[in-house]
Amino acid sequence: MKPKLAGLIALVAVLAVLVAACSGGNDSPTGDGASDEGEALDASAEVLMPAAAEAIGAVSSVHFQLERTGAPVHIDPADLIAIEAVEGRWVAPDSADALLEVKINDSINTKLGAVSVDGLVYLSNPITGDFEPLPDGYDVDPTEFFDPVDGWRPLLLEMSDVELIGEDDRAGGTYHLRGTAPASRVENVTAGLVDDQDLELDLWIETDTALVRSVEFTNDHDLGTSSWRLDLDRYGEEMTIEIPENVSG
Repeated sequence: MKPKLAGLIALVAVLAVLVAACSGGNDSPTGDGASDEGEALDASAEVLMPAAAEAIGAVSSVHFQLERTGAPVHIDPADLIAIEAVEGRWVAPDSADALLEVKINDSINTKLGAVSVDGLVYLSNPITGDFEPLPDGYDVDPTEFFDPVDGWRPLLLEMSDVELIGEDDRAGGTYHLRGTAPASRVENVTAGLVDDQDLELDLWIETDTALVRSVEFTNDHDLGTSSWRLDLDRYGEEMTIEIPENVSG
């Protein structure tokens, strides 16, 4: 299956949307295992995974960065455009924008922009720089990744063999966890980037809020093994995503 840009644009980011419709702010999780604001959550996978799923489900906005190393992953039917990195923002309930760093024909580096507002998707023309309505046959909606039903919240809840690796510093104090995500969820959240295989995820979540700070994983495919790192920050900040002014076509 050819990976959809929607999943790449987010891989990520927000491991969000998840509970029902992403709403609310950047509140700390509540319930068993949760602590007063600023205090660390109980250091156990049984507490941390449900807390992470709950916290990410209440996210109203997020900034994300995704980087790939290793074997190339192409995002076009002709296998000419390889994704290198993605940086973007997501705002509840269904707006997103992203800048994709790509390599064309294994030699030319360029960038593509994607914006989705109210169900309308625009993709930048690499030659003119203008945005154009998404052509028929393309699937590049940067909001699609954040599905409240099939997104990251159910994936977090259904991960198996989760273990606490320890504590780490990733832009602040985090717990490092590792577990296996089922193939049925992996394909959804990666938009086809990974299919027909369970995926081992390394997660770093904030010790006091349970918000996901980083995700790392590798996947095998026809061209070899690719490694991915997703970093999430600026949770709950005010962000405005609008239809680009330079729209043609």
